[in-house]
Amino acid sequence: MKKIAILGGGIAGMGVATTLASKGFDITVINKDQYYFTGPSRPLLLTGEQKYERMVRGYEEVGKKGIKLTVGSVYKIDPDERKIYVSETTSSTTKEVSYDYLVIAPGIIFDGSSINGYDKWWWKNTTVYDLGRVNVLKERVWTKTEGNIVVYAPKAPYRCAPAPTETAMLIHTILKYRGIRDKFNITYIDANDKTQPPFTADIVSQVFEKAKINLVTNQEIIEMNDKEVITKSGEKYKFDILAMLEPNRAPSFIKDSGLGDDYVDVRSPQDLRHPKYDDVLSAGDVAKLPFPKNQEIAFESSLFAANKIMEIEGISDKVPVQYAFVGWAYMGNLEGKLETYSLQFRLDLTSKPPKPSKDPELKKEYTLQKDNWEQAYLERLFSYKNI
Repeated sequence: MKKIAILGGGIAGMGVATTLASKGFDITVINKDQYYFTGPSRPLLLTGEQKYERMVRGYEEVGKKGIKLTVGSVYKIDPDERKIYVSETTSSTTKEVSYDYLVIAPGIIFDGSSINGYDKWWWKNTTVYDLGRVNVLKERVWTKTEGNIVVYAPKAPYRCAPAPTETAMLIHTILKYRGIRDKFNITYIDANDKTQPPFTADIVSQVFEKAKINLVTNQEIIEMNDKEVITKSGEKYKFDILAMLEPNRAPSFIKDSGLGDDYVDVRSPQDLRHPKYDDVLSAGDVAKLPFPKNQEIAFESSLFAANKIMEIEGISDKVPVQYAFVGWAYMGNLEGKLETYSLQFRLDLTSKPPKPSKDPELKKEYTLQKDNWEQAYLERLFSYKNI
């Protein structure tokens, strides 16, 4: 029985694991935690429209499918010897895991080291991307009574393109709900020439204007202190609340193992094997793909990775998959009600050039659609519903 080691128990990792679970493989998922916490709806934790208990899943039910779980942090891969080195597992301090196929899908790292002053003033920053920091951001937005708020998106690609603009609009919603919106100045800084994804930028700009959010593009933050951020062009923006997404990159062990620099190198979006190793594949945010980094791409890439392994092993029943998806962006509520409206968009990456479309009308229905979509993924990959 061929052994498949999967680094990461998120959408991409579990997509591979559950797809191959009934195909006669010995599957081990290596994850840093004993649970998974979903990402797309994290911004709604700010307004209280989402709850932690609806977002977390354990791995126990997928164990019934024969999938094994190793809890720990990968610190080294030796692709020539087909070995993975794991530290801080529940059973021992270090562990070696061998494999016949390796699928790398650990997600990405938020790395603020390129921002001067970040090492000293990191605690001034929050984001919706991290479970602890979204909780801190919520506390600050709900308790502050006046001041300046700065929200920042780094250069693309980064995980979940709409999340920074979602953050700005949900902060506006909360302050409006509290009746103190006029006491705050909200500035949204984007290192890109448009808010992301770019084909929704016109709608975002219109909504920002109505919400009186200052939109600044083509400005990359390179320095911070306890009171302000500074861009590459020398512009300074004061803050009392900072929600700055740091630049994204792969975990350090990827580069140390010679598998890529910022992300894991692949042969093509459909053939996710490493250029040097036929038995090493990657999927999800960590893979060097010419696409946005989001849950749909993570899952679709996992199916391509699983299909490639089945193809190599002579298994004919591959799963249908293509790179195309529907997405939603939370746009808050301009009136200050804790009832978020969303923008729906589509992106077909099978056409050249990629074909985007969107509904310019913001709807509460789209927020519900996004929730149903997220919960369906969690049930599919972790084999149980939230109660």
